[in-house]
Amino acid sequence: MSPLDNTDPKQFIADFFTSFTKDLLQTDEDAALIVDRYHTPDIVEIADGHRMDRDKLVAHARPVRKNRPTIRMEVHEAVADGDRLAARYTLNSSQRGKNLAIEVYFFGRFAPDGRMCEAHMTTRTVPVDGSGEHEEAES
Repeated sequence: MSPLDNTDPKQFIADFFTSFTKDLLQTDEDAALIVDRYHTPDIVEIADGHRMDRDKLVAHARPVRKNRPTIRMEVHEAVADGDRLAARYTLNSSQRGKNLAIEVYFFGRFAPDGRMCEAHMTTRTVPVDGSGEHEEAES
Protein backbone atom coordinates (compact mmCIF):
# COMPACT_ATOMS: atom_id res chain seq x y z
CA MET A 1 0.00 0.00 0.00
CA SER A 2 1.26 3.46 -0.92
CA PRO A 3 1.46 6.15 1.78
CA LEU A 4 -0.42 8.34 -0.69
CA ASP A 5 -3.52 6.09 -0.67
CA ASN A 6 -5.13 7.59 2.43
CA THR A 7 -3.61 11.08 2.47
CA ASP A 8 -4.45 14.31 0.67
CA PRO A 9 -1.54 14.76 -1.81
CA LYS A 10 -1.20 18.47 -0.95
CA GLN A 11 -0.92 17.64 2.74
CA PHE A 12 1.47 14.72 2.11
CA ILE A 13 4.00 16.76 0.12
CA ALA A 14 3.76 19.75 2.48
CA ASP A 15 4.26 17.50 5.53
CA PHE A 16 7.14 15.64 3.84
CA PHE A 17 9.19 18.74 3.03
CA THR A 18 8.23 20.63 6.20
CA SER A 19 9.26 17.71 8.45
CA PHE A 20 12.46 17.06 6.50
CA THR A 21 13.45 20.74 6.66
CA LYS A 22 12.53 21.03 10.35
CA ASP A 23 14.64 17.98 11.22
CA LEU A 24 17.58 19.41 9.27
CA LEU A 25 17.38 22.94 10.65
CA GLN A 26 16.20 22.44 14.21
CA THR A 27 18.28 19.47 15.34
CA ASP A 28 21.96 18.62 15.53
CA GLU A 29 21.37 15.07 14.33
CA ASP A 30 23.75 13.89 11.60
CA ALA A 31 22.49 15.16 8.22
CA ALA A 32 23.05 11.72 6.64
CA LEU A 33 20.69 10.10 9.17
CA ILE A 34 18.03 12.70 8.43
CA VAL A 35 18.40 12.28 4.67
CA ASP A 36 18.10 8.50 5.11
CA ARG A 37 14.94 8.88 7.21
CA TYR A 38 13.20 10.70 4.35
CA HIS A 39 14.82 9.13 1.28
CA THR A 40 15.56 5.60 0.09
CA PRO A 41 19.27 4.65 -0.32
CA ASP A 42 18.90 4.71 -4.12
CA ILE A 43 17.32 8.20 -4.20
CA VAL A 44 17.83 10.21 -7.36
CA GLU A 45 16.68 13.81 -7.51
CA ILE A 46 17.00 15.80 -10.69
CA ALA A 47 16.40 19.52 -10.22
CA ASP A 48 16.71 21.78 -13.24
CA GLY A 49 18.90 19.17 -14.93
CA HIS A 50 21.24 18.66 -11.94
CA ARG A 51 21.34 15.07 -10.69
CA MET A 52 21.74 14.36 -6.98
CA ASP A 53 22.13 10.90 -5.51
CA ARG A 54 22.15 10.18 -1.77
CA ASP A 55 25.73 11.38 -1.21
CA LYS A 56 25.15 14.63 -3.10
CA LEU A 57 21.88 15.18 -1.24
CA VAL A 58 23.67 14.79 2.11
CA ALA A 59 26.41 17.20 0.95
CA HIS A 60 23.72 19.68 -0.18
CA ALA A 61 21.93 19.44 3.19
CA ARG A 62 24.98 20.47 5.22
CA PRO A 63 25.29 24.10 3.97
CA VAL A 64 21.50 24.54 4.20
CA ARG A 65 21.78 23.50 7.84
CA LYS A 66 24.68 25.91 8.42
CA ASN A 67 22.77 28.90 7.01
CA ARG A 68 19.52 28.08 8.92
CA PRO A 69 17.04 29.79 6.57
CA THR A 70 13.38 30.22 7.46
CA ILE A 71 11.34 28.22 4.98
CA ARG A 72 7.61 28.16 4.27
CA MET A 73 5.96 25.99 1.64
CA GLU A 74 2.74 26.93 -0.13
CA VAL A 75 1.25 23.99 -2.09
CA HIS A 76 -0.98 25.24 -4.90
CA GLU A 77 -2.03 21.86 -6.28
CA ALA A 78 -1.06 18.21 -6.02
CA VAL A 79 -2.30 14.90 -7.39
CA ALA A 80 -1.29 11.34 -6.60
CA ASP A 81 -1.58 8.07 -8.48
CA GLY A 82 -0.33 5.00 -6.63
CA ASP A 83 3.21 5.75 -5.45
CA ARG A 84 3.60 8.83 -7.66
CA LEU A 85 2.87 12.44 -6.80
CA ALA A 86 2.89 15.62 -8.88
CA ALA A 87 2.71 19.04 -7.27
CA ARG A 88 3.10 22.72 -7.93
CA TYR A 89 4.22 24.74 -4.95
CA THR A 90 6.07 27.89 -3.93
CA LEU A 91 8.98 27.63 -1.54
CA ASN A 92 9.43 30.88 0.38
CA SER A 93 12.79 31.33 2.06
CA SER A 94 14.27 34.06 4.22
CA GLN A 95 17.92 34.20 5.19
CA ARG A 96 19.89 37.11 6.62
CA GLY A 97 17.21 39.61 5.55
CA LYS A 98 17.01 38.30 1.99
CA ASN A 99 13.67 36.88 0.84
CA LEU A 100 13.38 34.38 -1.98
CA ALA A 101 10.39 32.69 -3.59
CA ILE A 102 10.85 29.67 -5.84
CA GLU A 103 8.03 28.14 -7.83
CA VAL A 104 8.50 24.36 -8.06
CA TYR A 105 6.98 21.80 -10.39
CA PHE A 106 7.57 18.45 -8.67
CA PHE A 107 7.13 14.89 -9.94
CA GLY A 108 8.12 12.17 -7.50
CA ARG A 109 7.80 8.56 -6.47
CA PHE A 110 7.58 7.33 -2.88
CA ALA A 111 8.29 3.98 -1.20
CA PRO A 112 5.55 2.22 0.82
CA ASP A 113 7.13 3.59 4.03
CA GLY A 114 6.75 7.20 2.78
CA ARG A 115 10.38 7.83 1.87
CA MET A 116 11.15 9.50 -1.44
CA CYS A 117 12.67 7.22 -4.12
CA GLU A 118 12.85 9.59 -7.06
CA ALA A 119 12.12 13.23 -7.84
CA HIS A 120 12.20 15.45 -10.88
CA MET A 121 11.82 19.19 -10.34
CA THR A 122 11.77 22.28 -12.45
CA THR A 123 12.06 25.58 -10.64
CA ARG A 124 11.93 29.29 -11.28
CA THR A 125 12.49 32.24 -9.01
CA VAL A 126 9.50 34.55 -8.73
CA PRO A 127 9.61 38.21 -7.63
CA VAL A 128 9.21 38.93 -3.91
CA ASP A 129 7.59 42.15 -2.72
CA GLY A 130 8.94 44.17 0.21
CA SER A 131 6.88 42.21 2.77
CA GLY A 132 8.59 38.93 1.87
CA GLU A 133 5.56 37.57 0.01
CA HIS A 134 5.89 36.53 -3.60
CA GLU A 135 4.13 38.67 -6.15
CA GLU A 136 1.51 37.06 -8.34
CA ALA A 137 2.36 37.10 -12.01
CA GLU A 138 -0.03 39.10 -14.16
CA SER A 139 -2.06 37.11 -16.68
